[in-house]
Amino acid sequence: MLGKAYDTQVCSIARSLELVGERWSLLIIRDALFARVTRFGDFQHNLAIATNVLASRLESFVASGIMEREGSADYILTAKGRALAVALIALTEWGDAWASPIEPPILYRHTACDDGAVHAVATCEACGIVPAEEIAVRIGPGMPVDYLAERRGGTRAN
Repeated sequence: MLGKAYDTQVCSIARSLELVGERWSLLIIRDALFARVTRFGDFQHNLAIATNVLASRLESFVASGIMEREGSADYILTAKGRALAVALIALTEWGDAWASPIEPPILYRHTACDDGAVHAVATCEACGIVPAEEIAVRIGPGMPVDYLAERRGGTRAN
């Protein structure tokens, strides 16, 4: 079972979970992004979350640069926090398809054209939209050579 820190994981998903993987985190960010909630009391009212848990989450977002404090009561998303929008849309769409017994309760729309549906999709730079079954993984430049050698049971590379 994974603990609260993922030090042994060389994975951007694990690093992301360290910042936003706690149970309430994405719901707080959802309200900040899509309901434009900024005040502590409004987050608490909307989510019915314990005040100590909310305070802890908000302060961790400030410490990690996902939010910043404005005045004494407002928490504003930074560019880093707003960049989570596509991930939240993807989770919403997955939940609509696989975890909900009803029609979608929320639909995302493009404000610039006033009604275009917004979706999170995987795209290929050359081909456009890619189905999930056509997505493969390759080792990236950030993968430590030592990590690969240890996982394969080999010795440390020189």
